[in-house]
Amino acid sequence: MKKFLVGVTALATALVLTACSGDAGGSAPGGGAVAQGASTTTSAPSSTPATSSQAPTPTPSSSSATPKPTSSKPKPTPKPTPKPAPKPAANAADVPCKAALASPGVSACVDLSALKTWLLQDGKVIYGPVKQLPGKKGYATPTGVFHVSAKVKNYHSKQFDAPMPNSVFFLPGIAFHTGSLSVYSHGCIHLAAAASQKYFTTLQKGDVVQVVA
Repeated sequence: MKKFLVGVTALATALVLTACSGDAGGSAPGGGAVAQGASTTTSAPSSTPATSSQAPTPTPSSSSATPKPTSSKPKPTPKPTPKPAPKPAANAADVPCKAALASPGVSACVDLSALKTWLLQDGKVIYGPVKQLPGKKGYATPTGVFHVSAKVKNYHSKQFDAPMPNSVFFLPGIAFHTGSLSVYSHGCIHLAAAASQKYFTTLQKGDVVQVVA
């Protein structure tokens, strides 16, 4: 009996060893054969489709067009306007009226031979010389030192029936006034309109008027 059990045990051990070693071809569990070198792992295909990374071509804008150059002619350089030469200051040394030059305040000087006249103030020329035309032959303007006696803006001579605008009298019937600078007077001092206006506004009653030959 002891020998029988030993034999059964030995047989069972041999069967177990045979089952664990397998055959030369190798069997898969469940009896299926597996080919040598074959991989049992299968790669799954990618399910993500390839996408295009190309950007769309932009449409050119009409506002980005290159502007056409405008042709412009160079402007001529303006010529500078010449400034008028300043008039030389009147020199009191040219005034021949000593009494008028020595008189304080405003005074007037008349040079009959030079056909000139000046306005002075404290011995300095403030206006002139300007052209004047005195009395004609037979009506000569008297010489001497006189004083303004009256002023009449629109005087009219009854004796000669003549207008005498801006009259400044320094003798009876004798005055500075607007008159012709081509026709001699009857003793008055003819002045241009602008000059007579200046004399009328500047000279006042009592101011010295000197007339020299």
